[in-house]
Amino acid sequence: MTKLRVSVQEHDFDPGRELSALTDGRTDIGAAVSFVGLVRDIHGGDQVSALTLDHYPGMTERELEKIADAACERWPLDDIRIVHRFGRMLPGERIVLVIALSAHRRAAFEACDFVMDFLKTRAPFWKREETQNGEHWVAAKATDDADADRWNS
Repeated sequence: MTKLRVSVQEHDFDPGRELSALTDGRTDIGAAVSFVGLVRDIHGGDQVSALTLDHYPGMTERELEKIADAACERWPLDDIRIVHRFGRMLPGERIVLVIALSAHRRAAFEACDFVMDFLKTRAPFWKREETQNGEHWVAAKATDDADADRWNS
């Protein structure tokens, strides 16, 4: 496992560089699954001009580590990396990166999906959108909770 599994940062990240940092020189990995989340320009019918993510430093990193630990306990992962941004971002900018490495693809796919479901529901981030109708906080969605609940069975 890498020493740095979780980063919460304001600046952008390079998914290719992050993947290379995990895989270069390794021959024990059979699958590397990654997910990159982007800021959309529309949400709930509103045109979004910017998204601001706030977080609680220290608490956020600890919660992301717990999510990474849970994935590693559930699947045979060789490594995992979570990068999550905060601050003001424009449509098209990257928000989040999850990379799961395993000897086998199914474990890597499922772990990546699991991590994203729990980032959406358990990570202490607060989202504020700027739209043509003003600024507003983004409420949690029942569909996100349902996605996370499926891992409990």
